[in-house]
Amino acid sequence: MKIVRLILGDQLNQNHSWFSNVNDDITYVIAEMRQETDYVKHHIQKVVAFFLAMRSFRDDLSEKGHQFIYYKLNDKNNPQDLAQIISNTIKETNAEKFEYQLPDEYRLDQQLQKICSSLAIATDSFDTEHFYTTRYELKDFYTGKKQMVMESFYRMMRKKHGIMVTNDQPEGGKWNYDQSNRNKWKGKTPIPKEKEFSKNVDEIVQMLNVKNVQTFGNIDSTEFPWPVTREECLNTLDYFCNELLPHFGDYQDAMHTDEKFLFHSRLSFAMNAKILAPNEVINTVLDHFFDKSNDVNISQVEGFVRQILGWREYMRGIYWKEMPKYKELNTLNNTNKLPKFFWTGDTKMNCLKKAIGQSLDASYAHHIQRLMVIGNFSLLTQIDPDEVDKWYLGVYIDAIEWVEITNTRGMSQFADGGIVATKPYVSSANYINKMSNYCSGCHYNHTKKIGKKACPFNSLYWNFLSEKKEHFKDNQRMNMMMALLNKMEGNKLAEIQERAAEIIKNPDAF
Repeated sequence: MKIVRLILGDQLNQNHSWFSNVNDDITYVIAEMRQETDYVKHHIQKVVAFFLAMRSFRDDLSEKGHQFIYYKLNDKNNPQDLAQIISNTIKETNAEKFEYQLPDEYRLDQQLQKICSSLAIATDSFDTEHFYTTRYELKDFYTGKKQMVMESFYRMMRKKHGIMVTNDQPEGGKWNYDQSNRNKWKGKTPIPKEKEFSKNVDEIVQMLNVKNVQTFGNIDSTEFPWPVTREECLNTLDYFCNELLPHFGDYQDAMHTDEKFLFHSRLSFAMNAKILAPNEVINTVLDHFFDKSNDVNISQVEGFVRQILGWREYMRGIYWKEMPKYKELNTLNNTNKLPKFFWTGDTKMNCLKKAIGQSLDASYAHHIQRLMVIGNFSLLTQIDPDEVDKWYLGVYIDAIEWVEITNTRGMSQFADGGIVATKPYVSSANYINKMSNYCSGCHYNHTKKIGKKACPFNSLYWNFLSEKKEHFKDNQRMNMMMALLNKMEGNKLAEIQERAAEIIKNPDAF
């Protein structure tokens, strides 16, 4: 039987069972489409990375004998329509069956179901064989439970998959070493330079320009540094284990003006495009840990495992449990516009200047920069979560909706009303100063709440608590901060609110 199989741009799993045997009756189709470059405005490095990875995937598997039809964005015969691409490939190959791997984005899942219903041949769908969990495993796990807390899900996952457990008890005696993972990096611990893979990507950049694909952000097309091939991604994983893992956990929440990556792995794109599988990443890290346990503390490893086995799988489960309604949630009724400096980095607030500037330059920021600097400011200034979602989905190289929207609309913006997080992740300048050196070189004073030199985060923080207090009156985790708010003198709060109103009205002036 002749079969056409579709591969999406984030399904680049060379170890999928589809590829265990070569079959000349099976044709794989991959397409670079305007549908995917245009559904949100993307960082140019993100578009380049996906196209490079897709082409490398095709090349590697073609060398092993698998049959591919590949549509480049500028191919004259590329109809730029997924249904037409599938239909054309079926006709060209005289296929009797169409198969695809289940998409991880709701919109594509719906689109492919609709396409399959219109085809005159047999169709079938398959798991991507990537995640530890099935789509609805989290939903089933929490059925009947009063509250969804990630920690209970994480412990179940550790036990189920036998990861860092002995007789259902955690290695080292603790399930979670988060308290050990909150150190500020002060420059004393040397940070190895990130592993780069310099590539000339002029051809893709020129193609995007000719086709007038609208992107943003910066790129050096002669020295593109991101790992996009399987070999490069495996090398990056090995480099992380040998050079970065020994201090990863210590400084995973730290931020610094001179260091974009600190001890982070830079593997999120590789995993989200499925070039690397989460189990091979975790197993490689654990093998290294057990081999080098005298050199690597368990807190470094547990913090890394928790991000992948815990948060990553948890967020995917939330996505499939709550979509499509999740995308419309705006519990706090925030409606303000995104400041212009999100597209330029041009602001006097040093933390935002660095975190956004880095995002525009490298298509990268780690989780605390995303959550407690950019996301924190977005929530405190009460920006519409739709606008925040689009920016995050576009700017980061690893951003695919299933992982982006749950982190942004849920954990960062609390727009889901507490489905993901039990409290909003907001803070004054104190937290940013505690975890970074951003405040020391800033135009504003991180200790002041009011006055022209007062850090905007401070007045915005207390203003937010005051404006949204009805939302949080029954939230026990907010009790302490609400008690402090209630003790604040009325004239002092009025001054703070006046300052906050100025910032919210014209954020680009700050």
